[in-house]
Amino acid sequence: MYVQELEPVAGSLGLSALVAALPLLIVLVLLGGVRMKAHLAGLIGLAAAVAVAWLAYGMPLGQTLSSGVQGAVFGLFPIMWIVVNALWIYRMTVRTRHFDILRRSFGRLSDDPRIQALVVAFCFGALLEALAGFGAPVAISAVMLVALGFDPVRAAVVALVANTAPVAFGAMGTPVVTLAQVTGLPLDSVASVVGRQTPLLALVVPLVLVWLVDGRRGLRETWVPALVCGVAFAVAQFVASNYVSAQLADIGAALVGAGALMAVPHARVPAAESVRASVLTGTRSEELDAEDPRGEVVRAYTPYALIVAIFAVAQIPAVKDWLAGATQTWNWPLLDVANPDGEPVSGNMFSLPLVSTGGTLVLFAGLATAVVLGVHARVAVKEWLETVRELRFALLTVTSVLALAYVMNLSGQAATIGHFVAAAGAGLAFLSPVLGWFGVAVSGSDTSANALFGALQVTAAQQSGLSPELLAAANSSGGVLGKMISPQNLTIACAAVGLAGREGDLLRKVLPWSLGLLLVMCLIVVGQSTAVLGWMLP
Repeated sequence: MYVQELEPVAGSLGLSALVAALPLLIVLVLLGGVRMKAHLAGLIGLAAAVAVAWLAYGMPLGQTLSSGVQGAVFGLFPIMWIVVNALWIYRMTVRTRHFDILRRSFGRLSDDPRIQALVVAFCFGALLEALAGFGAPVAISAVMLVALGFDPVRAAVVALVANTAPVAFGAMGTPVVTLAQVTGLPLDSVASVVGRQTPLLALVVPLVLVWLVDGRRGLRETWVPALVCGVAFAVAQFVASNYVSAQLADIGAALVGAGALMAVPHARVPAAESVRASVLTGTRSEELDAEDPRGEVVRAYTPYALIVAIFAVAQIPAVKDWLAGATQTWNWPLLDVANPDGEPVSGNMFSLPLVSTGGTLVLFAGLATAVVLGVHARVAVKEWLETVRELRFALLTVTSVLALAYVMNLSGQAATIGHFVAAAGAGLAFLSPVLGWFGVAVSGSDTSANALFGALQVTAAQQSGLSPELLAAANSSGGVLGKMISPQNLTIACAAVGLAGREGDLLRKVLPWSLGLLLVMCLIVVGQSTAVLGWMLP
């Protein structure tokens, strides 16, 4: 048995924390300073984590490597299993041109560019984030806005800022699922607290978007539909994450937000020509004027309806129990770890939810989508394989980062850093979202930031007397605000709208919003850690 030690370096907590932090520092410097590709930075950081665990912490090499393998397996299944199948559905809609039909359908909802920004970037972007994440919502939303006539820079900025509120529950809840796994906290508990933080961002972001599109005039003339959309989105996200399913939080929020927006009479009023002339400075795609048969429009919306229906059925208690029956649990080979108190850690066991996991449910939806859209089985398989090929670097990044996180957690490195950080005391509540924000800013992924810092946040919370669920959730909620300034997302946005090389211009435009909203989130978490907003927590 390997027993974790908190002060393995010269019996000093400070020196031990410095050595334990080396893998994280290496990854952050390689990503943020050297601008190295994420998958390479992740692999180098993993090597550093293995070296620290083996040489500084005295973890047997076999157990060190075994813990890394367990993290990599978790990165592949269920994490990337969800992403691959979700993007596969999107690729099939593109291949059959039903995605173009969907885009034209959105264009007909309103001719007001400020409302279009809410429908496309906020609501549909949230739906894309719910299904896929990993940059897809920014790229697709930005392209759609340019097709509607938006200036490329404005389209990219709107898409980046809109991609905030849904991120914590993106890719069928992948970030919070990862957070629960690496911290050992129940998924329902973590999702519940995140669902009492990010909805507050949803109240603000639509108002920010109409300001970005049309300045003061946009806010003055369209604040009512923007606020209705934000409130509906926030309420749906809160209800779903707390009482239904974390995996359905963004899907429900996106659909309810869009429905509420279109129900506001003001949203249907044609925009004044002066507004359109000043906002739509790009070239509108003539393809948007094509008429689509009603049956084809229904088929274009069907994949998303199928996902909602399958996940809803999976939440029925009897069905949920039946699906859970296929879960396999066993002792992970070559791993026998105890915490500093001598108690076995949960990482010694590994669970494989073969059928009940979100990725398998999305796969079922994908199979049904192929039938509804008329995709031949051979073509569907080819598209699935192409999706895997397209995501090959993302697969490597996620598996290496999760392997790094597992090595740090099981060797005791994360616990050492957590005990050291706990010295911040009451200030920890304010700094907690900042750590998540920084992690996403350099990695481009809330999932990666949760894997890297989730266990650290929980350890620090336990040592400082704060709620572990609160700080773990704050890591994810603060992280969503780093998404818009991450080099990965900036590059994706620029490439999507033909602004290659102008990432710096976009960064200058979105950074103030990122920092401003981060300050709001920090104050929310501080309030929730005291009696002021403590009543908000479950």
